[in-house]
Amino acid sequence: MTYFRDTQAILMVVIFCLFPCLSSGQQPPSSNTILFVGGHVFKTETASFVPNRGILVANGRFQQLDVDPKSVSVSDIIKIANDEYIIPGIIDCHAHYNVRLLSKRREEFTVMPIIYLANGATVTFSCGEFDPEGMHKLRKRIESGDQIGPKLLNSGPYFGRARPGWRSGKPEQDIRDEVDFWANKGVGGFKAKSIDPDSLKVLVEQAHKHNLTVTGHLDSGFRNSVNPRDAITLGIDRIEHFIGGDAMPDSKSAYQSLQSIKSGTAEFKKITQHFIDHETTFDATLTAYGYLGIKPGEREEYGYWINERQFFTEYIQAKVKVRKPMRGMEIYQRIYDAKMKTIADFHRAGGTISLGTDHVSNGNHLPGFGIHREMDAMVRAGIPAEEVLKIATINGAKAFKIQDNHGSIDVGKSADLVVIKGNPIQAIRNTRNVQLVMASGKLYDPAKLLESVKGRLGPSSESEARDW
Repeated sequence: MTYFRDTQAILMVVIFCLFPCLSSGQQPPSSNTILFVGGHVFKTETASFVPNRGILVANGRFQQLDVDPKSVSVSDIIKIANDEYIIPGIIDCHAHYNVRLLSKRREEFTVMPIIYLANGATVTFSCGEFDPEGMHKLRKRIESGDQIGPKLLNSGPYFGRARPGWRSGKPEQDIRDEVDFWANKGVGGFKAKSIDPDSLKVLVEQAHKHNLTVTGHLDSGFRNSVNPRDAITLGIDRIEHFIGGDAMPDSKSAYQSLQSIKSGTAEFKKITQHFIDHETTFDATLTAYGYLGIKPGEREEYGYWINERQFFTEYIQAKVKVRKPMRGMEIYQRIYDAKMKTIADFHRAGGTISLGTDHVSNGNHLPGFGIHREMDAMVRAGIPAEEVLKIATINGAKAFKIQDNHGSIDVGKSADLVVIKGNPIQAIRNTRNVQLVMASGKLYDPAKLLESVKGRLGPSSESEARDW
């Protein structure tokens, strides 16, 4: 990849990448016009790459495609090599900014946004927040340009028993008032977890009044939980982790049933069709359970291609080094295996899938890198790589009803793209080779982004550790 830019533009981009907390006045001028020439660009409508003649970006949006470089005058020209591929910005529908490094889960506002962006995520949904006010402030800083990060869709607090202090039988009006409050603060959707049927019905109804979506980590109907089948009938927009249905009786938890679910059964076919009929998206989170169930070094898909531990403070790195290796939790390993055996059949039947990482780091793996593990797992499970690229981009945009602005490289949309080395259709792991990221028309060097946050995630001392 070769860059041709005027001196001022290249200086501003380099400064912005090296120092993520500079004020918005120090960002590259939005009036700059940038032309990407060469390489190959992904077309979501055909799920294929075509030679890139020219992509013109101005004012943070894609202005023209298939541009003759000789026909336009631009501030910057970026030459893409023939072995480089341009895909839309990746959308993580189940991102977590909170971590569990010591005794509790807490949001992390400095390093996580950079890690996501450097891996090509240009939109993230913070799917269940432990500090919703803090996450709201992070979103406002990113939107104002005071901090670097992907476009952040807040979820606000959990709705259900996953939220500390949530009480059963919460009055209907209280739920509606909460939805109105967070919708007015600009959240991008809502998250239900361990919720009862009556509360979910109210949540979905009120969220839809604001044209906002609801996703749910549900169960089987066991102990007044909600089976995904029934949530879909209520109008929920996305289902996480497991598809539910009659194969998950309400006599036991979903975790107990999921281990033995099979795609060829009448129950599986029936619930898959229920998803299709109601246009409900399945946020599969294939790899999420593997982090808990796979023993270290046991499976290639959980290996490292970069030392992710280097982004934690020396204090946390030392803690992780002396921890006993996590023992594989057999139930989660069986769930991972069951999901890997069924997801491709769900896709082939016409079910819609989105990409979600759903990983809370404990000082080892980071969910920003997990985006690529999730895509790798989908291909390993039998979904064609070109379809996985759609799952990671346009499907996520549609899941949040933001496809008019995100999810594909089309005229008028937000200029979100990722340049990677190597054809990801031939080898999906090439998505890991991120060369350049553009988010809302701003250019970022992923290597510089990652360099800027090495050794910064977590407390640095015993005194700081009390807050973690």
